[in-house]
Amino acid sequence: MDKLTKILDIFAPNAAKESDGREVWGSRLSFVLAAMGGAVGLGNLLRYPSVVFANNGLQWFIPYLIALFFLAIPVLILEISIGQAYRGGCLIAYNHISKRTKGVGVGITMTGYVVVTYYVPILAWVMRYFRSSFTNPLPWAGRPTEFFTQEVIANVDAIPGEIDGGRVVSYTSYPGTGMVGETVGWVVFTWFVVWLCMFRGIGLTGRVVYFTMGLPVVMVFILLGRALSLDNAVEGVKLYMGVWHGEKLAGGAIWQAACGQIFFSIGVGFGYFISYASYNSKFSNAVQDAVIIAACNSLYEIVGAFAVFGVIGYLGLRPGDVQLSTFTVGFLTYPEALAQIPGSNFFSVIFFLTLMLLGISSAFALLEVMVTMVGDTDIGKKISRTLLTTIAVVISLLLSLMYCTQFGLALLDAVDTWTNNLALVFIVWAECVAATTIYRCKDVFGQVGVLSYAIYNGAYLGAMIFGLAVAHSESPEAGAGMGFGLFVAGTLLALVLAKQPDSIAPGFWGGNAWLNRFWWLACYSLMRDLNVIVAAGKNWSIPVFWGPVLKYISAPILSIVFAFAYPAFYKVRNDPVHIFAFTVAHFVIVFVVLGLVVPRWFDVFVPMARRGEGDITYAPQVTAGTTDAQDANAMEGGFDHKPVNNAEACMKQEASSS
Repeated sequence: MDKLTKILDIFAPNAAKESDGREVWGSRLSFVLAAMGGAVGLGNLLRYPSVVFANNGLQWFIPYLIALFFLAIPVLILEISIGQAYRGGCLIAYNHISKRTKGVGVGITMTGYVVVTYYVPILAWVMRYFRSSFTNPLPWAGRPTEFFTQEVIANVDAIPGEIDGGRVVSYTSYPGTGMVGETVGWVVFTWFVVWLCMFRGIGLTGRVVYFTMGLPVVMVFILLGRALSLDNAVEGVKLYMGVWHGEKLAGGAIWQAACGQIFFSIGVGFGYFISYASYNSKFSNAVQDAVIIAACNSLYEIVGAFAVFGVIGYLGLRPGDVQLSTFTVGFLTYPEALAQIPGSNFFSVIFFLTLMLLGISSAFALLEVMVTMVGDTDIGKKISRTLLTTIAVVISLLLSLMYCTQFGLALLDAVDTWTNNLALVFIVWAECVAATTIYRCKDVFGQVGVLSYAIYNGAYLGAMIFGLAVAHSESPEAGAGMGFGLFVAGTLLALVLAKQPDSIAPGFWGGNAWLNRFWWLACYSLMRDLNVIVAAGKNWSIPVFWGPVLKYISAPILSIVFAFAYPAFYKVRNDPVHIFAFTVAHFVIVFVVLGLVVPRWFDVFVPMARRGEGDITYAPQVTAGTTDAQDANAMEGGFDHKPVNNAEACMKQEASSS
């Protein structure tokens, strides 16, 4: 038994711990690769080419890069910074921001968990193709659609419902209710692999990611070389970035597609960035890590898309003649091309193994969010990591079985649609608002008054709500006018009614009484407190424009995307699987609201010793966090750091000002 334990320690070591008792990554590279494993998945290799195909041309990269810098990276910096600084999973991190944002942490955890329960069945289909790749000739040769629909998913066709004159006449029914045996088998296998990758914590995960992320990078270059050597591959590359359609930039479709792709691709809102970052050394270079992860994620999908567009050129596909989606690229288009080229078996094995490895790294990253949240509780700390992971995997396996049924694809498609288009978008919007509007709001109350705060932020939220309502009912121009007008009117009224702050805003903002008021209403965020930790030593600082970007660019963009969900549901409101998925997605919204109204309901998920962290006392512009971060550049393992006593600091500030 001792020998077995020693062997296990070699291949699956326990992670080192910092002085606060929390596990820590063995190296910075382990964290970056693990975080990239969550971000880089099937969406990079399959969804990205399908979105670009519909918006083909070099002009695609203009909205794509804008979305990367103004939507993805700011939220990514937020998630990695709070996970690292507050040393806890999603719920603990958001409890530290405010006791009333615990629901945001619960909502993030639920979103990621719902995704992983249907993500694994998709990997089961990938494994079905992987197994068939060893058969010569390939079983889908000449019949890719029939192979996928009849042999892989093996679903029974639904009986469509009917909507007449805005009234539901009949509901869609699904006569097939049995289980698909091979899919069940591969789901069990995949969940077992997920368990193997994480059952001993980040010490094991930190080693696994070198394989699950390193090998797909090598494999994608193999696929790239083969795809670009196909006949007419250059025609596909021209579609990708060899033409310019500037007129598309005048329409909204390409901008919406780019925002949606970069948002879903980077993986913010699923919680694994917060959870993984909580195992970083407290004074790691969070901002730089966020930029590296975002850049590598985009680089992988941009380069990997050449392999798909080479196949598109080979098959002679053109936008307008055919529509591509994640499923058609992965299970129809690419397999069809593989069946026609020399060495088809070998390249099929490479392709589906690449998809499997990318998917596995995303799957255990998603499950880690739930495991970390439970493991952080007082009860969870009494359970071994192996047992906790086992329980989580078994429960997840049972939930995944509903996607292994003869209506599994329809259910999966519905849950994926509403989880991503509704729950995920809302939860990231809530993250932006929590970090820039709710955090330390007592300071704003005391400086400008509760009434002024309420009017300003009521106008801010109302502009998004009523502006979008008018945009959908009248026109986008009318909606923009309504939203902008309401926000400007509310801002002016709030400034007039605000009392004069006795704490002077920094720099330019403190030179004028009106600017001073405006800074307190519009720009007070947690950047200052986070920078004390994440920007210690020679680390990159969170830039001063980060908070305004989150509040005034990221959040409004997300609200626009969110607004498209309800009109889309109206068209499928007679389909039971969509009704189920739509309902499940709304639980995320319910959790956020409950956390705001009755935050104590979620205290069970917060260790007793940390429940007061979100109840921050009144201390305007007094940095909360640590007092000795200036010594952080001299440490690697971590020290105990004393929190600032906000009440004491506030009294000192008031005494000095008087």
